[in-house]
Amino acid sequence: MATTHQHPDRHEESHAERGPRCDVALSAAFAVLGKRWTGVILGVLADGEAGFAELSRGVGGPISDSVLAARLTELVTGGLVDRRVDTGPPIAVRYALTPTGQALIPALRELGRWARDHLLTDTDNARVRR
Repeated sequence: MATTHQHPDRHEESHAERGPRCDVALSAAFAVLGKRWTGVILGVLADGEAGFAELSRGVGGPISDSVLAARLTELVTGGLVDRRVDTGPPIAVRYALTPTGQALIPALRELGRWARDHLLTDTDNARVRR
């Protein structure tokens, strides 16, 4: 039976010694989703593919074209969104969730439910349900 030897100056830290730490996977998820508008863009695309102007209107807030373009580029590069160019005429660019992006939708819907229950006022909730 093999035994493991540790260097005498090194020892495994216990949880109490190192303190609480964020799960690496959760940290990676929020590195992608933590940027403003990213989750909202994914939520809009959950309803189906959309063009740039549709996404801009769909996010329901004051997002600039440059920020929307940057977020879409990040999502495409990250493999969450597919960008398709229709040669037209007219030329059109459409965005849709990839299977990886679609796998996020249940979590985003749960996050939305949590927000309705804990962050929104009754007036906000009435507006959301319309």
